Amino acid sequence: MRRSNDFRSRNHPAYWAFLVHRLSGLVLGLFLPVHFWALSRAIHGAAALDGFLKLTDNAFFKFSEWGVVVLLSLHMMGGIRLLLIEFGGQPGLRKNWIAGAGGFGIAVGLAFALALIG
Repeated sequence: MRRSNDFRSRNHPAYWAFLVHRLSGLVLGLFLPVHFWALSRAIHGAAALDGFLKLTDNAFFKFSEWGVVVLLSLHMMGGIRLLLIEFGGQPGLRKNWIAGAGGFGIAVGLAFALALIG
């Protein structure tokens, strides 16, 4: 008999990979309308766009931009991992794919942070 409230499965790496993929997708989905609004400033003229770009030239926006890049890379690698699971015939490598996806996301985040600093 299976209990409906079994927390043991939440310790499995696949659960955390699912959670990171789902939450990064939700945050990216919330980011898109803000991004499109920012792009729409260009339609209202160069002065409106320049005013918005001056606002974004502070540490909070730089950190947020870094966060979006990390979330995007984690979400992309989570999606690739799911495609490999669906279409690949090697179920024993799933933990390696989770580690690879996390490592890739961290590497992209560090590379982007170095580009912001340098």
